Amino acid sequence: MEKDALPQNPYDLVRAWLTEAEATEPNDPSAVCLATSTAEGRVSNRMVLCRGVDERGFVFFTNSESRKGTDMADNPYAAMCFHWKSLRRQIRVEGRIDIISDAEADTYYKSRPRGSRIGAWASAQSRPLDDYEDLVKSVEEYERKYEGVEDVPRPPYWNGYRLTPEKIEFWIDGQYRLHRRYIYEPVNNGWSVHMINP
Repeated sequence: MEKDALPQNPYDLVRAWLTEAEATEPNDPSAVCLATSTAEGRVSNRMVLCRGVDERGFVFFTNSESRKGTDMADNPYAAMCFHWKSLRRQIRVEGRIDIISDAEADTYYKSRPRGSRIGAWASAQSRPLDDYEDLVKSVEEYERKYEGVEDVPRPPYWNGYRLTPEKIEFWIDGQYRLHRRYIYEPVNNGWSVHMINP
């Protein structure tokens, strides 16, 4: 892809690549590696599912008491990396993290399978677990608690987050590792774009 063919809005290219990935990736084309850091600069990363992309940024959901949740509370800057082996492309995103509105989180939470909603209550994410059977028992406990309840409520610690980009890089695999790398950065009410060396 030549620079002249790039869209002015990087989100157009993000959505186009995600659509292609949906047709070529065997599992979870929206999976993205999320890197967070403590206030002291200790970095950790993990795969999450990107559940929304619009002009405001990239949305994902998690337990705010998890490792990544506490990281983001201490240091509201993070990075993401989509990588699609089937397309030989990746997208890197760097920017600020903010919690989305309760209304947005509720809407997504209600769309989840009931088992996933129960699981959000049952799992003390990122904390020690002596035995897997303890988790199974916790699930059973919340199944009993919400038996007959159609709309299992969203836990107060389960939230949505939006990464607002300060930089988006599109990487296209090239022969002899001479890859194409395009950097978008917000400027005024639009975006600037330039190439960098591979």
